[in-house]
Amino acid sequence: MTLKVAQEGFCPLWAEWDALLPQCTAHAVFQTPVWHRTWWEEMGGQAELKLTTLRDDGALVGVAPLMQVDGTMTFLGGTDLWDYHDFVMATGREGELYPLLFQSLVEQSWKQMDLVSLQASSAALRYLPDLAKARGYSTELMPEDVSPGIALPASWDDYLMLLGGKDRHELRRKLRRLEGEGSYRFYTVAAASALDGALEDFFTLMKDSRQDKAVFMTAERERFFRHMGQELAKAGILRLFFMEVAGKRVASALCFDYGGTRFLYNSGYNPEYGSLSVGLLLKALCLKQAIEDGNSYFDFLRGNERYKYDLGAKDVQLYRLTIQR
Repeated sequence: MTLKVAQEGFCPLWAEWDALLPQCTAHAVFQTPVWHRTWWEEMGGQAELKLTTLRDDGALVGVAPLMQVDGTMTFLGGTDLWDYHDFVMATGREGELYPLLFQSLVEQSWKQMDLVSLQASSAALRYLPDLAKARGYSTELMPEDVSPGIALPASWDDYLMLLGGKDRHELRRKLRRLEGEGSYRFYTVAAASALDGALEDFFTLMKDSRQDKAVFMTAERERFFRHMGQELAKAGILRLFFMEVAGKRVASALCFDYGGTRFLYNSGYNPEYGSLSVGLLLKALCLKQAIEDGNSYFDFLRGNERYKYDLGAKDVQLYRLTIQR
């Protein structure tokens, strides 16, 4: 067995990277090559790409999707558009791969390594602090955020029984009130050919729902959403959900189905229909559809908004690890 570390580009790696992901603990849409390359093309700016690979007799066993800005080494992307970051390492081989990777990184010129959005289960948190301290580097591990989610049962009825009595009663009551309108519709747009017009309505609903979302959706981020949406639609990952009331789109949620998980990436609704709880109910129906589609987990992603817990989510802690030379 011969392990080698090298820097490579996106295109030669694409198929191997995709094939490696199901073998890894870090198995989320944010670790896919399509997510990394699309972000790099739209947002990479002046950063220097440091896409590092680990191979065993030529076979890909690890990917370190890094970049460098001045003296700081980071993952590609920030916390504004990525909910999870991590190294892509074959499960069970982390003990031999992380020391090899870190040795390669030590040989490069950087002052600080700033690794954000690491889940509590990340092997990077088990290996990198000790490897850094052995070199005499200083390290700091800080809680960064939470990412609530829920393991999905076999049926909607089983899911409802997971909720607390008050939350279950409220969800059923709100669904009955919406059904009493008699003219609502819930559906998905997934085809790349239908996406452009649908995204226009999604952006409008997102901006209308909250002032901070309107500020967030800059022209640059909107361009990223469009590009990423097309790429993930072509890959069969994207699910753009809408709720209509009386023929009008009043709520929308952008989701990704990957690796048995439905990721709720962003959402919005028309405040004029707030009395019908269309924002909350659309998310509940997305979750119901996730169960029916055979997903095993619903990930509400970064942030501790109240509705996530009303729908039964439990926190997953995210961490930020810094290493200083």
